[in-house]
Amino acid sequence: MEIKPRILYIGTPVVLLSTENDDGSPNLAPMSSAWALGWTVVLGLGVDGQTAHNLRARPDVVVNLPGPDQWEAVERLAPLTGRDPVPAAKPAFRHERAKFEAAGLTPLPSRSVRPPRVAECPLQLEARASTVQSDTAGEFLIVEARVLAVHADPALVVPGTEHVDPGAWSPLVYNFRHYFGLGAELGHSFRSETP
Repeated sequence: MEIKPRILYIGTPVVLLSTENDDGSPNLAPMSSAWALGWTVVLGLGVDGQTAHNLRARPDVVVNLPGPDQWEAVERLAPLTGRDPVPAAKPAFRHERAKFEAAGLTPLPSRSVRPPRVAECPLQLEARASTVQSDTAGEFLIVEARVLAVHADPALVVPGTEHVDPGAWSPLVYNFRHYFGLGAELGHSFRSETP
């Protein structure tokens, strides 16, 4: 059966992007089009938002990965924009300057970049954008960012290693506009370095 869904959120991790506004204050925005290739993260976001504006002007970003128990904080951020006035393409949004406070989240200083990390997120990737460009249709911004530092909750790290324990880490997943965590492990790749 051929279908034409309005969106193709086929089940990707939710991230909270921390960027820096023109006045040096932090912006925090949820998004769910992110993937990693080695130490490069690729981000896809709308062209009209504050995050897109910030990344065009300043390359520093923190990719904060919430766990399933933080979905409500993510949803508190979802209808907010740092753009003032609110872009015409975002009629259901409202302007909010203090997004950390609105979400009930805590900013934590970063070590390698200017935007803060989200203290409650179990994984935080400090990164610097190397490429910021529009997609072929001009509707989205595609950002390639080099990860400079990875911060992990110690409970997620395999003792004595630099590996995230996939049995301990469960990302918040956005699946056709619904939030999910992971189910039970089904197996592992032959390339896995963790038991």
